[in-house]
Amino acid sequence: MTQTRPAILILGSGPNVVAAADWPRDWFDLIVVMNNAWRVRPDWDVLVYPEDFPEDRRPEALAGGQRVVEADEFVPAQNLFGGFIHAGATMAYTTAYWALAALEPRVMAFMGCDMVYPKKGPTHFYGKGAPDPLREDISLRDLGAKSARLALIAAERGCACVNLSEDESSLMFPRCAPRDVKRWRHTLDLDRQRYRRLRAKEDALGYETPDGRYVNDSEAVDIAALERIDAGWRALLSQQG
Repeated sequence: MTQTRPAILILGSGPNVVAAADWPRDWFDLIVVMNNAWRVRPDWDVLVYPEDFPEDRRPEALAGGQRVVEADEFVPAQNLFGGFIHAGATMAYTTAYWALAALEPRVMAFMGCDMVYPKKGPTHFYGKGAPDPLREDISLRDLGAKSARLALIAAERGCACVNLSEDESSLMFPRCAPRDVKRWRHTLDLDRQRYRRLRAKEDALGYETPDGRYVNDSEAVDIAALERIDAGWRALLSQQG
């Protein structure tokens, strides 16, 4: 990985994201936030949200250099990497695939993206929210496998994924201290043959989502095949050096 490519902080809306409010800006090259996470700190660079994100929750104005990314940009990016059924239709994964395509990072560091929702207490930094990944959806059957897939696809493009959280997490990324993101040097020794086989199995299923919408019906897809592919991503990541 070259040092000219950015080290990116990606912020979600988990309760622990508030820890990122005071991190020095120079620990990261770019800050990408999703949905309500733009409220965590004012110096973000890119805000990503879906078309149904309420207007009253969006920032009233953008500071110099800030920009917003919506579906017309992130849907093609996610489709570039296999579409929503295989990638996992959460904003965390959607944002990451967009960043991977558009920003060509060398490191993507995640905070507030653990996707673990307690039955008691706050589920989001702003209190109680609707846990997007817990909805009944064919793309969200194994959140950990989706993170393994993301890490391996990123590795194939020379990018490392790390988790800055110290809490229980669905993400299978290695843990990293926030101050060490720019210094992160560990890269996966990717087994490209096994990687290509898994991508080919996905392609063979033909679950394309050109407009980002898909039939959320277990009878419309081969659930057993998806589960085998998910297991393959988990196994491949766990065996990488």
